[in-house]
Amino acid sequence: MAVAALSTIVEWYDFTLYLYLSTVLSRVFFGGGESSLIATLGGFAVAYLMRPLGALFFGHLGDRGGRRRMMLLSVAVMTAAMLAMALMPTHAQIGSAAGVAIILLRCVMGFAVGGEYTGVVAYLLEGAPRGRRGLVTSLAAAAAEVGALLAVAVSALTVNLLDAQSLDAWGWRIPFFVGAALAGTVWIARARMQESPEFERQRREGSIPASPLRHALRFHRAGIARGFAISALGSITYYVGITYVPAFLTSVGTFSEGVSLGLSTWAAVAVILVTPLFGLVSDHAGRRAVLVALALCSALLPITLFAMMARGSADTALAGALLLACVAGGVSAVGAVATAEQFPGEGRLSGLAFGATTATALFGGLTPFLAQVLVERTGWALAPGAMIAVVGVAVLPVLLRLPETAPRRTRWERRR
Repeated sequence: MAVAALSTIVEWYDFTLYLYLSTVLSRVFFGGGESSLIATLGGFAVAYLMRPLGALFFGHLGDRGGRRRMMLLSVAVMTAAMLAMALMPTHAQIGSAAGVAIILLRCVMGFAVGGEYTGVVAYLLEGAPRGRRGLVTSLAAAAAEVGALLAVAVSALTVNLLDAQSLDAWGWRIPFFVGAALAGTVWIARARMQESPEFERQRREGSIPASPLRHALRFHRAGIARGFAISALGSITYYVGITYVPAFLTSVGTFSEGVSLGLSTWAAVAVILVTPLFGLVSDHAGRRAVLVALALCSALLPITLFAMMARGSADTALAGALLLACVAGGVSAVGAVATAEQFPGEGRLSGLAFGATTATALFGGLTPFLAQVLVERTGWALAPGAMIAVVGVAVLPVLLRLPETAPRRTRWERRR
């Protein structure tokens, strides 16, 4: 379980690094200019459309052949893609072909990550003590944010230590080489992982479904729909409320690239600290109550918090980023266990792939791109906050009717 959670750090370092360096990569691969950042964020969005396909592919492998085998393959694909990214020729060397090539590589990464997160969430849930599933499964969300923190920290360090000419010429490659090396190390560590006890049970009982996706669609359509709603809220709060923030602060002219990445680093630290707390609270108060409270926060707070970041001082912007990050971290923490608990062990990965990962593709990968388009076309800097608020309001009715999946704990368990 420790290897599964910690290795997610590297996987998400690799995947989110692109977004944190988006303003640099827009110059390196798309030649700069007014539309270059839109093109770069568009590449991020297109890669996210590959996540459901990757989740379905790896989910089938995980439901049929085991969680361990699936996670080994996903990190191997990610290692190769990161190394290729670090060696990629730039726009100055091969022209517009550089932009096409980087988008294709992003698609490969999206395909790999599509299976990664759902596999780790299922693996942690299935190995956790019954009354601590929220806490243990939230480690997947925390580990993902540690990876994002590492990505933003390495990005900030690289940007601040190099002058603009060196950064665009060769410095941008350093974070990607770091990611390739880390991913290769994770593959070695994962080779020693044990199989999930839940999958071992299915193997003993002969209950492994021949067609996991068909099994999920036949018996758990309601769970797929609920997983979609929960993941939609978690995705837009995370990708607009955390990872898009550096590009937002830079594009509206509030702060420089270095300062924006620094603020995002502190926001990532806040998420890491609150994520296990929200997971633990959901073990005691229940998944539904915590998710409803977070949906209300998502509906009421983001417009104000984006105003603080767009119009305030550095301290005010930091406060807005921290509060927004805490809401996003809470939704990710409880959403991880709540979506996985919508399904039994049989076909769990395929059900998550069809519901939760599809929502992530639409409300995660597309939303930073859409947020930037809205800010540029309308001139309304608060549009990203409005996007989060709309989704928060839309999913609230689903969450109010969500069946409680947190196990009821006995009085003896509470005392212990």
